[in-house]
Amino acid sequence: MSIYLHQIKQLISLQRVDDEIHVIKVELEGAPRELEALRAKFAEISEQRVRQQDKMAHLHEQEKRLGLEIEDDSMRIKKSKSKLMLAGNSKEYHAMVREMDSMERVNRGREEEKITLLDELALQTAAHEAIEEQYAAIEKELAVCDAGLQERVAKASAQMEGLMARRNEAAREVPMPVFTRYEFIRERLKHPVI
Repeated sequence: MSIYLHQIKQLISLQRVDDEIHVIKVELEGAPRELEALRAKFAEISEQRVRQQDKMAHLHEQEKRLGLEIEDDSMRIKKSKSKLMLAGNSKEYHAMVREMDSMERVNRGREEEKITLLDELALQTAAHEAIEEQYAAIEKELAVCDAGLQERVAKASAQMEGLMARRNEAAREVPMPVFTRYEFIRERLKHPVI
C-alpha cells in the first residue's frame, strides 16, 4: 500500500508542475487575444476617424461653395441695383425689381442653408474631437499593451523553460507505466488530470 501512496504523491507533484505550466500556457494564449481585440478596436476607431474626416472635408467644401455663391449673388444684386437707375420705362423698372427680388430670395435661401451647414459643422467638429480623443487613448493603450505583452511573453517563456525542467525531473520519479497512463489521460482530458 505504501508503494501506491508513494506513486500518488509522485503524481501529485507532477500534477502541481503541470498546473503551473497550464497557468502559463493560458496566459500565453490569452495575452495575444487581448492585443488582437485592442487592435480590432483601434482599426474600428481609425475607420470612424477617416469617415469623420471625409465628412468634415465635405462640409467644408459645401461651406466654401455656398460662400462663393452668396458672394456672387450679392455682386449681381448690386449690379442690378445700379442698373435700376438706368431703367428707361416703368416696365423695365418692374422687371428688374422682380429679378432682384428673385435673386435676394435665392440668396436668403443659400444663407439659411449656410447657417444650417455651420450648425452641422459644429456638431461634426465636436464628434470629430471625441473620436480624436478615443483614437489617441486607444493608440497609447495599444503601444503600452504591445510592450507589456512582449515583456510578459518573454517572462512566461523563461518560466516555462524552468517548469519544463522541473516536469521532466518529476516525471522521472514516476514509474513508466503510471507515467504513460497519466500522459494518456492528460492528452485526452482538459486540465487537471488528477
